[in-house]
Amino acid sequence: MPMKKLYLFNPDSDLALANGNTNYMPPASARQMASDLAVLPVWYAEPGSVVLAPSACHRSFLKEMQQRIPLPATLLTEPEVAAETALSPMPWGWNPAVRKRFLRMGIAEEVLPSASQMAAFRRLSHRQRAVELLPRLQLSDSFCGESFYLTDAVQWEQFVEAHETCLLKAPLSGSGKGLNWCRGEFTSFVSGWCGRVSAMQGGVVGEPVYEKAADFAMEFQSDAGGRVVFAGYSLFATGASGAYEGNLLLSDAEIESRLSAFVPLSALRLLRQRLTEELSALLGADYAGYLGVDMMICRVDDSYKIHPCVEINLRMSMGMVARLLFDRYLHPGAQGVFRVSYASSAAGATAEEERLSAEFPLQLSGGSILSGYLPLVPVTGRSQYRAWVQVL
Repeated sequence: MPMKKLYLFNPDSDLALANGNTNYMPPASARQMASDLAVLPVWYAEPGSVVLAPSACHRSFLKEMQQRIPLPATLLTEPEVAAETALSPMPWGWNPAVRKRFLRMGIAEEVLPSASQMAAFRRLSHRQRAVELLPRLQLSDSFCGESFYLTDAVQWEQFVEAHETCLLKAPLSGSGKGLNWCRGEFTSFVSGWCGRVSAMQGGVVGEPVYEKAADFAMEFQSDAGGRVVFAGYSLFATGASGAYEGNLLLSDAEIESRLSAFVPLSALRLLRQRLTEELSALLGADYAGYLGVDMMICRVDDSYKIHPCVEINLRMSMGMVARLLFDRYLHPGAQGVFRVSYASSAAGATAEEERLSAEFPLQLSGGSILSGYLPLVPVTGRSQYRAWVQVL
């Protein structure tokens, strides 16, 4: 019997991997996000697969969406999983806690990553891998970027005091989390933070602060057979803290065109090819699935250069969701934005949902989005997180 893929949105995956405990409990904000956006995988799931979603409102939302757009997945609740005999789990990201969760649902252990594979995921997700890879991606004078793995108090202090501004990162942390912005002074707070992070994760990563002109990523897919292929570009925005804000929904060709206003297209193509080679060698048989390499366009003196490896995300990403949304559901010639937003109250989320729906009515053609606002998840009386697209 062919295996049916079971998708799960677990946005706490990076935090759980950093913690490493099979009984890890995510913070309330991550639990809220996981609940509010539970059906997000229906937009990127493969045809014939199922998505784990907890409540009846998700089924009614999916039914309504499928009357307008050809979404290829169905939903399962956790109690229903045990009755299925051939499921292959596809979480947002792997970690020991989600592995244990799948076991409790009744998923066969032989289809889950082993303990040694879990250790490999943690090693490969460690930011030290990005530090090691970055020098090998300085392919021409179109590239820039430095990153250092610092393991003791002398190194931490010397690095911070050598830079007017710099960024310290926990080697394992969630998007926009585990960051410490420093201004040339190695304070007792910074020292204590470095000590705590290093005790748990082996060290800290130190980076200069660059004058950023654009955030983007290259997305890839690994087959766990030593082969990694390019899966598309992601052009995205981050807030002042570094947290993800949203993606532009554009073709790969359009993203290349926009980036090539700063740097040569040949440099992007060369980097793309080199990364498929480097990632194939790095991941080998240890990882199957999507992954992304975050990058920046930086202003350096009077020119622009590519920082080719800010970090490696060994999991599904919002950038890959945006890539698949554009490729599958936007009408040819259409462009837009994909956003994940937060409201401090459910009433605020509902009001914003109603406003956007009224101001930007959805226009479809043959199941493709021509223009307007489309919620990707239901907005209920308890929702605070929303995922949506607006097509222009």
